[in-house]
Amino acid sequence: MRIGELARRTGVSIRSLRYYEEQNLLAPQRRPSGYREYEEGDVLVVRRIRTLIAAGLTTELIAQVLHCFRGDAETPEPTCAEMVTELATARESMAAKIEDLRSSQSLLDMIIDAAPKEADEVAV
Repeated sequence: MRIGELARRTGVSIRSLRYYEEQNLLAPQRRPSGYREYEEGDVLVVRRIRTLIAAGLTTELIAQVLHCFRGDAETPEPTCAEMVTELATARESMAAKIEDLRSSQSLLDMIIDAAPKEADEVAV
């Protein structure tokens, strides 16, 4: 199938599919005309990529671990024990970012709470 068909079937833009190819997440065949030719299995691969991106993984990490999944796109099953370390590291990084955001949110809450409650309370 050509790139437009893959985009239609996966709901992913053509631009994103080209980006995935640049990131070595997809490897379509090239026809003599230069058109990309995708296989049926690429539909599932693109859906897995989208799931892993939604889970917070970078395309760089996905490129390293994508071959270690089987199963459907919603709940891909890891098959390589060595990738668990990579995923755990990514999760720790994500948890640290979440904690930073929570701290920022708390600080903003304090600032908002300290603000005048009525417009006429603001000193001019």
